[in-house]
Amino acid sequence: MKKELPACPVETTLMLISDRWKVLIIRDLLDGTKRFGELKKSIGTISQKVLTSNLRSMEESGLLTRKVYPEVPPKVEYTLTETGYSLKPILDAMVKWGTEYKQLRDEQPDRNL
Repeated sequence: MKKELPACPVETTLMLISDRWKVLIIRDLLDGTKRFGELKKSIGTISQKVLTSNLRSMEESGLLTRKVYPEVPPKVEYTLTETGYSLKPILDAMVKWGTEYKQLRDEQPDRNL
């Protein structure tokens, strides 16, 4: 059964990526397929439990796929789906905005930004 989505498109987008970890996972997977350990190392301060939870949620939402290889120890890879890759312009806009904000803040250090 599909989860009912909010009427507001902005709310729908936020529902899917509002967690800070999800945005960082998407950022890392935009470069291509990654293994669990690679994601954990790249993101840094995220716990294994939280990363697992976010990856499962994103898989359920259709943002990424999980491929398990029948090996010992198990090899698992994560890849963005077409829907996941469609978030790239949003992340690009966030990079642009964040860069401009940091520059503005550096140019005006005595303002409360």
